Amino acid sequence: MLAREGRPSRTEGIALGLIATGAVSVAIGAIVAVVSAAFAVFGAAPTVSMPVHDVDLTALDDVSGVSAATVDSALVTIPAMPTGARWMLFLETALPALATVALCAGVWWLGVSLIRSRPFRTSLGWMFGLAACLMIAGALLGQFAGGVGRAMIVQDLANTDPQVEDVLWTLLVQFDLAPVGWAFALALVAGLFEIGRRLQRDTEGLV
Repeated sequence: MLAREGRPSRTEGIALGLIATGAVSVAIGAIVAVVSAAFAVFGAAPTVSMPVHDVDLTALDDVSGVSAATVDSALVTIPAMPTGARWMLFLETALPALATVALCAGVWWLGVSLIRSRPFRTSLGWMFGLAACLMIAGALLGQFAGGVGRAMIVQDLANTDPQVEDVLWTLLVQFDLAPVGWAFALALVAGLFEIGRRLQRDTEGLV
């Protein structure tokens, strides 16, 4: 049984409480972002950032010191967006947000466990492992869903005006692999908690 002296000091407890509270705040912010994205995407006239074929930015033609300027994306308002594209664009935001919520839940529970001097809980390993899986899924599948959704929009617009494909990319997916690296780190953290739990159980069995 853990001694009273093993508990965090008051200062440490306050710091851990602030971290746990911050994690909850971030999770709430992620949920709010998903709700806002749902209202924006499923609204009457959603505006989407669409990749373009390096269109010249003529507004800077007369600026001294600028030899050339192009844009690689444009905000396009599409009232008649296909339903499938709306769902793909929603998943682009929802999947990473789900991973954020899972990670923040693990951080909150870790903070509470540290305050209670019980850091190596079985649930923590599972929570961080789940967060790692969701982070990989959110990063890769979310970005892929966004690319597919934009491709569906271009295809729908091209049915009316084929020249739109000369301006907008038919399919362009740019993967950011940084979240995947963080996911591997989380997987190691999950394994660390599992090993710590076993050591804690063996230690308590000797007391």
